[in-house]
Amino acid sequence: MREELNQGLIEYLAASPSPFHATASLARSLQAAGFKPLDERESWITEAGGRYYVTRNDSSIIAFQLGSKPLAEQGLRLVGAHTDSPCLRVKPHPDLQRQGFWQLGVEVYGGALLAPWFDRDLSLAGRVTYSRDGRIESQLIDFKAAIATIPNLAIHLNREANQGWPINAQNELPPIIAQIVGQDGPDFRALLADQLGREHGLVADVVLDFELSFYDTQRAAVIGLNGEFIAGARLDNLLSCYAGLQALLATDADENCVLVCTDHEEVGSTSLCGADGPFLEQVLRRLMPEEENYQRAINRSLLISADNAHAVHPNYADKHDGNHGPKLNAGPVIKVNSNQRYATSSETAGFFRHLCLENEVPVQSFVTRSDMGCGSTIGPITAGQLGVRTIDIGAPTFAMHSIRELAGSQDLAHLVKVLTAFYSSGELP
Repeated sequence: MREELNQGLIEYLAASPSPFHATASLARSLQAAGFKPLDERESWITEAGGRYYVTRNDSSIIAFQLGSKPLAEQGLRLVGAHTDSPCLRVKPHPDLQRQGFWQLGVEVYGGALLAPWFDRDLSLAGRVTYSRDGRIESQLIDFKAAIATIPNLAIHLNREANQGWPINAQNELPPIIAQIVGQDGPDFRALLADQLGREHGLVADVVLDFELSFYDTQRAAVIGLNGEFIAGARLDNLLSCYAGLQALLATDADENCVLVCTDHEEVGSTSLCGADGPFLEQVLRRLMPEEENYQRAINRSLLISADNAHAVHPNYADKHDGNHGPKLNAGPVIKVNSNQRYATSSETAGFFRHLCLENEVPVQSFVTRSDMGCGSTIGPITAGQLGVRTIDIGAPTFAMHSIRELAGSQDLAHLVKVLTAFYSSGELP
């Protein structure tokens, strides 16, 4: 079971180089399992026992299973995660010609660790909007092949390189994609039009715009002398999206279960499809149009916000509180912050801890050092939007926000097991 889950995660990561691809991959799995797609522009007809999903902006998705009891009486069991990861996004007019090379201007998306992006084999993926026969259409593209790199400056020319130096995102990050031959200037939009033809057989009249990200072509892998680790890009937070999907597909209980995977968490979640936007609330209100029933259901509900947690690094153990250093392969981590950077309460933490104990899943705790700042998640945002009780948890991870992160090879199975139990368990507190 563990090996099967890990391999499934590796395949999901490979199919999901952008939030758009991550959402499309989730939708394919849901539809294959019998979930019916809903269109926000149309009327919805849902029924008890039904399984449905809806997407927004092609980069966020909400899937839900309806039980036989009214939502107002039973509440909802929600698992939340996010589809985006820190990366390098291509600028709207990216073409650069410098020293005979074709480069693309990029913008740093989210709080990326920049140094690991150098000397990697990079490809490009995302969404392209174009006109064809007078109609405006959009399509996902993925070059897949390594078409770019950001070479380091040789140490002979930067003797301070190993002492640490600030990376100038404007000047030092534009990837090289080709050498310029002849007099013709580079045309990125023409390149995208060619890719639409190669990948989808489309002939675009004009490429109008795009949302494209560079990514590392090296596949995720189980590594370590004894296979203890999973190394790969976008583990934060596609590992949680995949775990939530597997848990939802595995449950056969008569409960109201929701999986919500939204975009833009790494940049604050404020968007039409982010956790700080109206997407989730609007979907739930369509299921419960009567205000009193909606309020009753929310107050009977609980959200597990699943987002990777910082494991204690053996080389940097002093970056953790001595009593709160989560270990790889030691189970999901309950994340606590008294300043509400995490939404965990004693009640929700107690419920999750009890759920882990009942299902023989190891569980850990994380509190940041008192002299350090604390990151945040969709947990406090969603709790603030809906008024739903929330707990923040996550799989322990090294190198978060690097181009290649590291998790324990046992922790995905731990997380799937407890989330499946959550979707299937008895009364909520």
